[in-house]
Amino acid sequence: MDPLSRRRFLQISAATIAATSATAGVARLAGRAAGEEAAVKGIHRIPTFCDICFWKCGAIAYVEDGKLWKIEGNPDDPLSRGRLCPRGTGGVGAHFDDDRLKAPLIRSSRRGEDVWAQVTWDEALTHIAEKMQAIKARYGPEAVALFSHGLGGTFFKHTIKAFGSPNIAAPSFAQCRGPRDVGFHLTFGEEVGSPERTDIRNARCLVLIGSHLGENMHNTQVQEFAEAMDAGASLIVVDPRFSIAAGKAKHYLPIKPGADLALVLAWMHVLVAEGLYDRDYVAQHGFGFEAFAAELAPYTPEWAYPETGIEPAVIRETAREMARYRPATLVHPGRRATWYGDDAQRSRAIALLNALLGSWGRKGGFYTPVSMDIPGYPYPPYPASAKGKVDNPGGKYPFALETLTTGIREATLTGQPYPVKGWFTYATNLVTALPNEAETIKAIQSLDLMVVVDVIPGEMAGWADVVLPESTYLERYDDLNPELFREPFVALRQPVVASPHDQKPNWWIARELAKKLGLESYYPWKTIEEYLDYRLTKAGLSFAELKQKGVIHGRPQPIYYEDGVAPEFPTASGKIDFYSTALRDKGFDPVPKYTKPADPPPGMFRLLFGRAPVHSFGRTQSNPILHEMMEENELWLNADVAARMGLADGRYVRLTNQDGVVSNRVKLNATQRIRPDCVYMVHGFGQRAVRLRRAVGRGASDAQLVTRFTTDPLMGGTGMNVNFVAIEAEA
Repeated sequence: MDPLSRRRFLQISAATIAATSATAGVARLAGRAAGEEAAVKGIHRIPTFCDICFWKCGAIAYVEDGKLWKIEGNPDDPLSRGRLCPRGTGGVGAHFDDDRLKAPLIRSSRRGEDVWAQVTWDEALTHIAEKMQAIKARYGPEAVALFSHGLGGTFFKHTIKAFGSPNIAAPSFAQCRGPRDVGFHLTFGEEVGSPERTDIRNARCLVLIGSHLGENMHNTQVQEFAEAMDAGASLIVVDPRFSIAAGKAKHYLPIKPGADLALVLAWMHVLVAEGLYDRDYVAQHGFGFEAFAAELAPYTPEWAYPETGIEPAVIRETAREMARYRPATLVHPGRRATWYGDDAQRSRAIALLNALLGSWGRKGGFYTPVSMDIPGYPYPPYPASAKGKVDNPGGKYPFALETLTTGIREATLTGQPYPVKGWFTYATNLVTALPNEAETIKAIQSLDLMVVVDVIPGEMAGWADVVLPESTYLERYDDLNPELFREPFVALRQPVVASPHDQKPNWWIARELAKKLGLESYYPWKTIEEYLDYRLTKAGLSFAELKQKGVIHGRPQPIYYEDGVAPEFPTASGKIDFYSTALRDKGFDPVPKYTKPADPPPGMFRLLFGRAPVHSFGRTQSNPILHEMMEENELWLNADVAARMGLADGRYVRLTNQDGVVSNRVKLNATQRIRPDCVYMVHGFGQRAVRLRRAVGRGASDAQLVTRFTTDPLMGGTGMNVNFVAIEAEA
């Protein structure tokens, strides 16, 4: 079997195994769907789109005799292209999860104690509305903040804005992609977007710096990654850990953790010093190149060697490899970019490297995304806030593009610049999403009202005053998704089966709460179908057709400069800012500079963490299908180090971080696939929510060990790879 055929065989085999496992799991669980009636005989095919992660892949759900059977990719959807990842295929388990929230709950004891009274929806929403009105009367509407993740938060944002608060934030900015978006925005005047505008399938050289394609399982990117590899693309992987992607690389660079910016600066030095960059592209579109080049002069491969552990010859060879294939060389921007506190500048350096290669706006690099124009609903204007947002007083972080979750937490703790007394959280577990969980819990304890809207009773729900059970994505409508992507389309999420208990869709909860708050004018529509039909009709589209197909495509549009897209750079200079006057004028380095991060203390290891292809953060560990596929995480430790410490592979160990926090037990994976100065685990395990009976206590929580963070001075992101752990065998 030739290597290409073998690779394709392995890909197909892995996908088949995952799909078979998920389908078998559903078959075992189908008889346990509480409260469902076989109303309609036969198999029915209903299109929707997934909510297991933010990618929103189009899917087809199958219902047999009124009961959910399976889900697969919608071949008409540009994001899924007819395939779902393992967690998407196993997403039906969320419907059958016997640990999911079933009815509204109001706390009947102190916060942190799992004692509740089950109430009606009217009682729960009346209680919340009364508390919100009391907060508003004493502190103003801005004292209520919303933390939201995903499309399902749309209507909660609408209600909170109508209430008068601008304090709406998502951890996806300050704890994930924010530094990346700011770095690219400062360079090109535009963000990378979600899904990212990466043209992986046409890349001839792909560079991954701490980006774990195949493990984070962003569906379209993984499919395009396989296509690029099949087409013979050259792959360069930079990572302290030999990841799945590294196994396919032409060049694997096992970099010292924290030295990524040093390597990128050295790569750019080689491209400029050897004249390998895209001279015409830079001359036409660049600003401040001469000053930029002068700043690069000290960053030679020889300088970078002791910082990165990568030999100068390898740095030069890989820089030349990138230049060989430009402009179809894509240096991937990554996703969770909150590492060491200088993350916006590191991401800006990655943007500048792409600019040198001429990849922005070009085929095989970064395309220009397009979307369908779907008019919004004609709501009344929101009331103006007298106080403004609370998260970034005085513009302390001048390049923050979105609201900072940790800024709201700080205001809650200090009362400055004004008090925050009410938190709503939708589909996000702030206890594990924000660094230093003790600070988050302390902030929660100072609140007058804490409301959690979720599908499962996670750790955040344990600290709430009111818990509202949401219908899963297979049981509800959400807002339309006219995604920014390589082709224009609009997708519909619609209910496939009924909720098994007293769960409600997010739009219903948000609307009913607004009515309790006297905000009926902001919900003039009576049903969600009326709302969706209005927007689609205004766009000249058919709601009935979208329900039938799940996806409606728009007219194709050019997405590359070479196909007629006009280059536009809404930066300070109006061009690609190799030298940023915007940064200079705020007192920051106009060209990124490298600062060496602290090394681990003696006997300790840098803690790194990431994703698994079968789980989404900490949202899916109780899903019976996905739990079966991965019940617990493991701790990766270099095998030679493990041998010196007398720790056997498969043995359970405990971690103690630099502040004395001790983890749950976690199974050791002693492997040569990681450097000796760091350890690695998958995020989202070590659940302590006792109502998650299937997941509680399984594995260790990296979030519990992230007690320290370094704040990015440009945009307020929280660098979390600055924690260290010692390892001891479990007694």
